Amino acid sequence: NVKEQFHNENEFKKSLNNMNLTESLLISHIKRALIVQQFIDEKYAQNVTVSEKETRAYYDANPAAFKQPEQVKASHILIKVGPQADEPQKAAARKKIEVAQQRVKKGEDFAAVAKEVSQGPSGERGGDLGYFRRGQMMKPFEEAAFALKPGEVSDIVETKFGYHLIEVTDKQPETTIPFEDVKDRLKQYLRQEEIEKEVRLYVERLKEKAEVERFLPEKE
Repeated sequence: NVKEQFHNENEFKKSLNNMNLTESLLISHIKRALIVQQFIDEKYAQNVTVSEKETRAYYDANPAAFKQPEQVKASHILIKVGPQADEPQKAAARKKIEVAQQRVKKGEDFAAVAKEVSQGPSGERGGDLGYFRRGQMMKPFEEAAFALKPGEVSDIVETKFGYHLIEVTDKQPETTIPFEDVKDRLKQYLRQEEIEKEVRLYVERLKEKAEVERFLPEKE
């Protein structure tokens, strides 16, 4: 399976060399990891269960963990302006975004204009950025987007990337994810946490019984 991730044998060997590994040493590492996992599965995983009551109790005690923040779905048209741009370059870029703005105001489809003139990577998708929440975009862009209602288009917004026009196509208020929607994943998460706790305790008990000799001097 590891080998299949490489185009050929040479790439595989080069990667091993970069990690100071040989193929036999890699096999040894994989074998050891599988043995450890098998031990954990047999000694702990098979015996650890989490009830729906425990899952519900965790859900009720941690409401913030299941909040879905307010989100908007938006598209944009971007005319790039580099941070080192001089005034004539800024003026030329401003003119381009103003022309795009007028086209949209006159009724042209926002996505069609974005495909034609937007200089951002989303241009080929009609400017579609998908859903995003606060903190994921540049502050001026974010403030403009969250102030719009679905179907509205912003005035020209300037960020360090250049000039934008933003169209909001959908808005979702803050919600709490229902228990039924997260129940199975949450139960698996709590089960894994309990397994890891048991393994840590087991390792600590092993350390207590082990005889450890240190031959290197203590650092001052």
